[in-house]
Amino acid sequence: MHKKLLITSLSLIFSGLILTGCNDSDHNDTAQNNVPAEKSKPNVLFIMADDLGYSDIGAFGGEIHTPNLDALASNGRLLTDYHTAPTCSPTRSQLISGTDHHQAGIGAMAELTPSHLKGQPGYEGYLNERSLSLAEVLHDQGYRTYISGKWHLGLTPETNAHVKGFDRSFTLLQGFDLHYKQAPVGYKRNATYTEDGQTVAVADLPDDYFSTNYYTDKLLQYLESGKNTKQPFFAYAAYTAPHWPIQAPKEFSDRYKGVYDAGYDAIRNARIAKQKQLGILPVNFTPANPVDTQNAPAKSGKWHELSMEQKAREARNMEVYAGMVENLDYNIGRIIQYLKASGQYENTLIFFVSDNGAEGSSGSANAGAQPDNSLTGLGTANSYTFIGPRWAEVSAAPFHLWKNTAGEGGTTAPAIVKLPGQTRTETIHHGFASVLDVFPTVLDYAGITVPKDQYKGRQINNPSGYSWKSVLENKSASIRPVDFTFADELHGSKYAKQGEWKIALQGKTELGTGSWELYNLKNDRGETINLADQYPEQVAKLAEVYRQYTVKNGVLEYKQ
Repeated sequence: MHKKLLITSLSLIFSGLILTGCNDSDHNDTAQNNVPAEKSKPNVLFIMADDLGYSDIGAFGGEIHTPNLDALASNGRLLTDYHTAPTCSPTRSQLISGTDHHQAGIGAMAELTPSHLKGQPGYEGYLNERSLSLAEVLHDQGYRTYISGKWHLGLTPETNAHVKGFDRSFTLLQGFDLHYKQAPVGYKRNATYTEDGQTVAVADLPDDYFSTNYYTDKLLQYLESGKNTKQPFFAYAAYTAPHWPIQAPKEFSDRYKGVYDAGYDAIRNARIAKQKQLGILPVNFTPANPVDTQNAPAKSGKWHELSMEQKAREARNMEVYAGMVENLDYNIGRIIQYLKASGQYENTLIFFVSDNGAEGSSGSANAGAQPDNSLTGLGTANSYTFIGPRWAEVSAAPFHLWKNTAGEGGTTAPAIVKLPGQTRTETIHHGFASVLDVFPTVLDYAGITVPKDQYKGRQINNPSGYSWKSVLENKSASIRPVDFTFADELHGSKYAKQGEWKIALQGKTELGTGSWELYNLKNDRGETINLADQYPEQVAKLAEVYRQYTVKNGVLEYKQ
């Protein structure tokens, strides 16, 4: 009966998507530049969610109510094979610089860089001087440039977004913070906010502060402040939702009461069925197998292994997570409605992506904290929880593993692109794409040549991505050449791809075999059958691809 009720409720949610949103902004001071804009140059809105899984939003098969993103998808194009780095700051460095994160200075996350790598070239822990900033290039060519949200690319004034080409900036410098101004009892907060390079104390945030709402408020202020300059804008909405701790306004999370009572498998299967119906997956796609209980973080059990109390807590955690995602969608709707009301929407190139796969870790607040993680407390300012590995497997459906791994579930993210003036759905693009490609794509649409070798007298790392323009305009079928190679490494997790083949080695041995695994992505993108023993020559070929990648990008061996 539970399963029938779940399917009925999911069907109602899927079929009941409607466009919502509003606009709400304050005026701010004028932009710093008054360079006349060419009419042909589009505005650019880049929206990045934090730890949002592949299947969370409606357009990618999820049951969470995301009408604004679904409407964006219906007027744009889905990219179903869009790849990121395995975690947040490496991905964000690739977005801003257009180069591999080892070149950009985030060879490992600053917080997780072992002593033997600290200070090595490419492991500075911040966006280094060799990294060209997309915002800097656009600013120099007459764009208004704004960021609101997570920076995570440097803690010092010299590495702040304010000096990386952004005219206006409100930024969280660390990788995460609480989503409310209030904190759990005893919680030691370690968060730094800056506006235009100047520190903003947490105490100075409004009492009704909620991260996603406030980041949107700021971005709307910045957009409003410069709308009469006739310059195009580059606006980076760098949200921290739905990154842990899982917190959401009650009016959003309570909409999902009972939706997740049926458990992990029922929700995951419903999402995968919807993905096949939408054409995101082929009908014969074999999804990844859930990780065995003994290998999962904190030995997280499968649904049938949980007590009734554990099931209730798990279901409520996911209700709160869904509320975070719906609140994110609501705020994206606010931006879109503002652009429409101000006459800027038609000439705006819009991207929506996540910075990596779903968060699969399972942790707790810092020592001494006393969060209220009771059923009634979950999701409030006093709580501190994660969705954990089992809901992460749902979030990452249909792929293997989650954030900070070499599995497809860690590096594949949802992606939507809407061109200026586009009003209808374009054919889903199933070919490989990367966050590295955003840099050249934006410059291509802005009519700006991608800088190479030097910029304003300094040596730079050359951006390495490919523009999507020809694919987005239906002038070519693929972004990259036939038989291209691609590889990455982070915190000891490694992979390399060429053609239909992929090798992967998980940094945490309990999540893999401890050696190179081989998968045929054409037939098994769910990574269910390891073919390494059957095709050792293919493993050797891809191992050489990976070796060449490490030499080219200065990748050093990660040892904890």
